[in-house]
Amino acid sequence: MFKAILRVISLIAVFGSIAACSSTPNPSSGAGSSRYSIQQDRAPSANLRVAEIAEVIPQPLQRTMAGNRSPYTVLGKTYHVLGTEAGYSERGIASWYGEKFHGHKTSNGEVFDMYQASAAHKSLPIPSFLRVTNLDNNRSIIVRVNDRGPFHGNRLIDLSYAAALKLGYADRGTARVRLDAIIADGRALDRSSARAAGSVSQSLPAPARVGKYIQVGAFSDLGRARELSRQLRQLTDKPVIIRSVESQTNGVLHRVRVGPVTDPGEIRHISQSVVAANLGSPYTVSE
Repeated sequence: MFKAILRVISLIAVFGSIAACSSTPNPSSGAGSSRYSIQQDRAPSANLRVAEIAEVIPQPLQRTMAGNRSPYTVLGKTYHVLGTEAGYSERGIASWYGEKFHGHKTSNGEVFDMYQASAAHKSLPIPSFLRVTNLDNNRSIIVRVNDRGPFHGNRLIDLSYAAALKLGYADRGTARVRLDAIIADGRALDRSSARAAGSVSQSLPAPARVGKYIQVGAFSDLGRARELSRQLRQLTDKPVIIRSVESQTNGVLHRVRVGPVTDPGEIRHISQSVVAANLGSPYTVSE
């Protein structure tokens, strides 16, 4: 009798280990839903104000193999992780994920927080940083990629609920976006901008190339750029400039920048003031 009981216990342990190994490795895939207490993903029940969403400031990265195994397979399809994010720029459809996954681990072992600006991507090394621009309203935000996905439909990226709210599509579910990799010092590796670097027309004389510049917005409408400039001058005594760049893909873009600023603490203070005033998602550039 005692031996029979031991055999039953052993079988239970074996089946339990098999079940644990069969779960989907990425929470963004939506598969393996038994690990979640919520069946259908949703926005948080508490209201989140855009001004409360903390900005992401790119920092030097120390990557491990966590989340970067390549190739990997999800739902029968194999994916490859890029060796570097340098030069990455792509357009596609963004979705978002929220309360269902809140508090669960991401692909690199971090805890997903839907109130922070993060993202899931199928092939970028993690962690990495992206500038995400909503092509329907030209809003942009920097996110930290720390998860894998999305693995359904034609979606290019999954943003956290906070990032989607900041970009103005949380109520719709998806949006057309452009993704541009950002290296640790904040410079966007935008191929289209690099091609257009030789044909720059400026609405003001070129600023001296010292310190950093805080880019707050980029608009095809010069009037909107001027209005943002006026609002920024009420926040800071630093110079506010508009640099107009002719891009082969987007026409003329009027980039609103504050600077030059040499003190990192002052850059952080100005950026936080901009976010608090709901004027944009600032990031630093070198020129």
